[in-house]
Amino acid sequence: MKSTLTTLATGLVLAFAAPAFAQNLAIVNGKPVPSSRVDVLLEQVARSGRPVDDALKAQVKEEIIAREIFMQEAEKRGLKASKEYKAQMELAAQTILIRELFADFQKKNPVTDAEIKAEYDKFAAANAGQEYRARHILVEKEDEAKAIIASLQKGGSFEDIAKKQSKDPGSGANGGDLDWANAASYVPEFSEAMTQLKKGELTATPVKSQFGYHVIRLDDTRAAQLPPLDELRPQIAQQMAQQRLGEFQEGLRKKAKVQ
Repeated sequence: MKSTLTTLATGLVLAFAAPAFAQNLAIVNGKPVPSSRVDVLLEQVARSGRPVDDALKAQVKEEIIAREIFMQEAEKRGLKASKEYKAQMELAAQTILIRELFADFQKKNPVTDAEIKAEYDKFAAANAGQEYRARHILVEKEDEAKAIIASLQKGGSFEDIAKKQSKDPGSGANGGDLDWANAASYVPEFSEAMTQLKKGELTATPVKSQFGYHVIRLDDTRAAQLPPLDELRPQIAQQMAQQRLGEFQEGLRKKAKVQ
């Protein structure tokens, strides 16, 4: 009878202990480490956009156990009562609460598909029309630019001269190539001179701007090529969400009474 009672009692203890143990990730020096800490840390990782897989879950579990070991040692040394710890905890609590405030605002004020479409339409309208593919050679002095134009008119290679003499490091290395862009992408003086050229034509005189003197050749023109909405949707949504959050933050600052 005694053996039966002992077995029954042991079974009851294990039955009640199993669910409690399942709630813990581990027992470190006799102290339970709750599994909920894994969920919290994984949620933070997921918010950052990093994929959560089995390897990451295992890494997080090891990290939490290591933290518990180090935290217990710090408490044993009395560091939890130090002024430095309390000051850092206050700052950390502020950071976490502010982050939650911003996350709550964005959750309750999402950017809608209609708003994204409207923003894309504005972008498309602003960038519609012609695109130009031009090359330029930028120099400091007008005389240099005039000499380059004379050399080009005699059959000189625009690309070679651009690589050797252009002061624009970006396009110079590419033979002066500025790739496709709309006229508004350039300073007014450059834009005005470029749009008056015909395909393959060279500026007859140097074009002065705030950067120096330009020699411009128009290689080609085409109707504006815009990326489709679906390609830009994530970028537009992120920009609009950040702008909306910035307006929310600025509104709070303006309403606050600071003495």
